[in-house]
Order: sequence, then structure tokens, then C-alpha cells
Amino acid sequence: MFRWFADRRRKKLTQAPFPPVWKEILRQNVAYYSMLKAEERAKLHALIQVFVAEKNWEGAGELELTDEIRVTIAAQACLLLLGLPHNYYRNVQSIIVYPSTVTPPQRKRSFFESSPTSVEAPQPILGQAFKGGPVILCWDAGLRGGRNSEDGHNLVYHEFAHKLDMLDGAADGTPPLRDRAEYRDWVQVCSEEFLRLKKNAKNGRKSFLRSYGAVNEAEFFAVATEQFFEQPQKMVEHAPELYRVLKEYYRQDPYRRASRKA
Repeated sequence: MFRWFADRRRKKLTQAPFPPVWKEILRQNVAYYSMLKAEERAKLHALIQVFVAEKNWEGAGELELTDEIRVTIAAQACLLLLGLPHNYYRNVQSIIVYPSTVTPPQRKRSFFESSPTSVEAPQPILGQAFKGGPVILCWDAGLRGGRNSEDGHNLVYHEFAHKLDMLDGAADGTPPLRDRAEYRDWVQVCSEEFLRLKKNAKNGRKSFLRSYGAVNEAEFFAVATEQFFEQPQKMVEHAPELYRVLKEYYRQDPYRRASRKA
């Protein structure tokens, strides 16, 4: 019954004309939008309409939320869904947006923690995705990532890749896949590339992927997602098998898009 109401509401949302001012926001703030075909843009429009309406948006740090902020963030998050079977990020209820870099409050020691070691002071962050909780984003970084689609850095892609990863209940760098064969292929390819990145980072060698991806498997998937969409030529050149498994997962081909644009 609840799914019927949700589908009915979503159908009504997507049947409404996409606001022209929202299209202008996409043209100004989401550089990747220009690389999409007409049918892909139409699909993205529908995703944005539902995403903006259904999520709970909160401005923090005295940030006043506007349509520009919501649409710019929604477009980048929904771009990851273009080829995926999905339920509009069912594990994302709230999106909290700060104007710029934020330092979260220090975690208090649990009553059950016996270690005398002091709790580490929180570090400034640009974004954070919580399992079973909200996505936190900084607007200046989200806008910067949207306007530059080729530098390999995109905060919104990164944090929403984490939420895709978490859909199966674990932040382990492996989102829900189609079957056992795809899982085996994914683990083999991604494990090899993760260990290679980790070795390069340890030895101070530069890699085609950002060294932050060597922190753990979850960060590897998020960093790889950023580059898959933003620098596909580099990934095809340096890690064609990694590109292949991401292409099969996302069911999109950014390399072809980039070649078409060129």
C-alpha cells in the first residue's frame, strides 16, 4: 500500500514540467549535464524532481537553502542513478548542507570504553555519509565539484557512492550487485587495484587514483567513482579492468561521453 502511494506521488511529480529556472541551474552549475544525450537529460530531470521533493533538506551553519543548492546537489547525486535500478537512495532521508568546511562536534567517550586513550579530536570535513543516517555536504565544495567535471574530484559523487555502497548494510566498497559472477569479478578486480593503490601510497608513489582511496575499501570505491565519471580516459589507460567493472555496475559509459564531447 505504501509503495502504491509513493509511486503515485512520484508519477505526479515527474509529470509536472521541469522548471526552466532549474534547467538554467544545471547549465550553470553541473558541467556534466552538457555531456548527456537528450533522453538522459529527461531521465535526470525526473530523478531530480523526485529527489528534491522527497528528501529532507537542512541548512546548517546559517546557510539559507535555495533551489540552486537543492537542484545542484540533487543533479550530481542522481547522475549516479541514471543506469541503476534504484529507489531514489532509500537509505538517505536527510541532506544537511553547510556553507563551507565544517568540524563536527567531538565524540564523547562511551560509558563502556575502558581505554585511557583520549578520544581523537574531530577533523574538518567537506562531507560525510552515515550508515542509517544523513549525508553532510559543504555547499562550496559541492558547487565547485559540479562546475568542474574533469578534475577527478567531486564531493557529491563521493558521498553518494558511499550511500550506494551501504545499501546492503555494510560500508565495504562493494555495493549490491546482480549475481555471484559479478561479485567474484568485482572482488578480484577491485581488490587488485585497491592493494596496488595502497602499496603506491605507502611508498609515496603517485597513482592515477587519489591516495585517499587507499584508506579502506569503502573510500576506494568512492574515489574510484569520482574518477570513473570525471576522468574516464585516465582510468581506461591505467586500469581498464577497473573501468570495466564500474561501467558494468553503473551501466553508464563516461568514456564514450567524453570521447563524443571531444
